Amino acid sequence: MLRVRPIFLVAALLAGTVGVCAQDNSAAPASAPAALKPPESTKVLPQTHKFWDTENICLFSGVGGARMLDYAPTRFMRDQGDHEVLLTNGIVDNRPLFVGIELAGTAASIGVSYLFHRTGHHSLERWVSIGHIGVGVVGSVHNYLLTPAPGFAPAAAPGLTNAIAVETHLGVR
Repeated sequence: MLRVRPIFLVAALLAGTVGVCAQDNSAAPASAPAALKPPESTKVLPQTHKFWDTENICLFSGVGGARMLDYAPTRFMRDQGDHEVLLTNGIVDNRPLFVGIELAGTAASIGVSYLFHRTGHHSLERWVSIGHIGVGVVGSVHNYLLTPAPGFAPAAAPGLTNAIAVETHLGVR
């Protein structure tokens, strides 16, 4: 049976539409009649807003919350003996450095949003934060759902030996 990959199908469709035109504009006049032109006063100006408006403040707070929500399960995952995928274990185990990286991620998100705001891309300005929140929450849920690494033994509580802590954790006692 012949299997056609989707990329080849899309390429074939695009290649077949090269010479196709919806309308022939060769007989159209050089300028449209005055009756068809909209009056100058009805032009819609793009809506602008202040960068630190209520919606952006809420979105930036959500980005910060998502980054801290990422911090907690990543530390939880490392405490269970699992390895970090995106950063090195040494970075994640250094708590002040890891908090600094999370804060830098929040600042970078706000900076990209500001660049979109200054260039007039107000919709993209908001979507940067929305996307950042979504990715942060999905990553946090993923980290919490990970199972402990094989051979993981919880750390002993103060005053207990490691064997007693393992037995208590496993429900032997």
